[in-house]
Amino acid sequence: MVEMKRITKRFPGVVANNGIDFSLYGGEVHALLGENGAGKTTLMNILYGLYKPDAGEIFVRGKRVSIKSPKDAIALKIAMVHQHFELVTTLTVAENVGLGLRTTKWSPFNFENLVKMVEGIPLKLDSVVKKVNEIAKEYGLPVDPSARVAQLSVGERQRVEIIKALYRAANTLILDEPTSVLTSQEAEGLFHFMRSMAAEGRAVVIITHKLPEVMAVSDRVTVLRHGVVVARLETKNTNPNQLAEKMVGREILHKKELPDGRPSEKVILDIQQVSALNDQGILALQNVSLSLRPGEILGVAGVAGNGQTELAEVLTGMRKVTIGKVLVQGMDLTNASPREMIEHGVGHIPEDRMGLGLVLDMSIAENLVLEVRTDPRYEKRYLIDNEQVHINAKHLVKEYSISCPSVDAPARTLSGGNMQKAILAKVLSRNPKVLIAAQPTSGLDVGATEFIEEKLKEQRKLGVGILLISSDLNEIMSLSDRIACVFEGKIMGIVPAATAKLEEIGLMMGGVAKS
Repeated sequence: MVEMKRITKRFPGVVANNGIDFSLYGGEVHALLGENGAGKTTLMNILYGLYKPDAGEIFVRGKRVSIKSPKDAIALKIAMVHQHFELVTTLTVAENVGLGLRTTKWSPFNFENLVKMVEGIPLKLDSVVKKVNEIAKEYGLPVDPSARVAQLSVGERQRVEIIKALYRAANTLILDEPTSVLTSQEAEGLFHFMRSMAAEGRAVVIITHKLPEVMAVSDRVTVLRHGVVVARLETKNTNPNQLAEKMVGREILHKKELPDGRPSEKVILDIQQVSALNDQGILALQNVSLSLRPGEILGVAGVAGNGQTELAEVLTGMRKVTIGKVLVQGMDLTNASPREMIEHGVGHIPEDRMGLGLVLDMSIAENLVLEVRTDPRYEKRYLIDNEQVHINAKHLVKEYSISCPSVDAPARTLSGGNMQKAILAKVLSRNPKVLIAAQPTSGLDVGATEFIEEKLKEQRKLGVGILLISSDLNEIMSLSDRIACVFEGKIMGIVPAATAKLEEIGLMMGGVAKS
């Protein structure tokens, strides 16, 4: 179906792809595996026409092609679903699918219909709605064509992106980190869809760093490291340990021991009967009570969308409490500002690292002092002391193994794993007493995940109280001292991690309160 030969792509300070050969056959699910920054997405962005290679050739069904834009790729029946979805949230599902289609009665180049869209008048796309329903039924991708994208869950939005690709009769589908925002049930449904695509003779590329899903769904694996291919394997002939070693170039230690934290008896964070509304004005937290001790990791387990995001925002000053109290080190900080929370020792690793964790257009050095910019160490005659800012950045880049071309480079040039390391460095360098860690390893490869988890354990040993909010149940089980399960904004139960059973946790996550 596709053959890429000697593909090379350079960016300032880095060679993202270095002479890569990649082949894709009809009827297969091909996993493109590697650490964050290994060059996986760059290679597929070249195939999809978002980047132009500096060297190399591309063949589609045996014919040499020049793919200058996604329009060219779509014409060659190549489609890509990006990790960060590219949908117009104010439009309906059908309108999103119809965008760019010239075969429908409505085209985005029709001025009259553009005016209707701006005025919020629903556009008539009867043929699109009919086809969307047919695709949804055939491939098990249930979605309402008339629903506005803003009303859809993350999993439903992903289905819309896939339906867009299928509507255009794509026979090569690229999925970039497709399960990073899905529940386990949604991920299993996606795997079933991929196998259905392959059974029809189409080709699927899954860009990932998650070893279990590679083993579950792929036929072949290509492993990238530092922009070069280090392995091409048939999935049936390999195993997760071998793949992990190929990815990072060393053995990954899969530690099984139980947490060794010995928390203090005093309470450092006390959440008392807290309720809060979500962005739609609906009750997202209902009488939540939790206590956190120094030197303890309290895991919060739950399916995404059950109030975890709102809980993190309440505890970091980004969302108001309607009822209840939040005490930090005995001080009432209910509805305090983010700045006040920071000043009283609360650190925050946000779920949205690009939107909340970093200012992407500022330099890495500037980002690393954002939370301490008024510290006298970084001031010189009431102005920022750039020399000290740079000294601090170089120290933290080394301590946290942040891979970057320069501390003056914009934060957006960092890979996902290095962005998370930078956030961790920014937060931990001011020695917080309470750490709210929301999805700290989401979307990270095994090497970066190992690094982040070791840093959290290190903070626990230093006496920091950590509230770990994660949708990864294995992470919750392995890191936590206690586990609180949340469902529809309520705490269903709190159990010691050492004696917790997966079945018990699963029931509480599903809404069955602990007896």
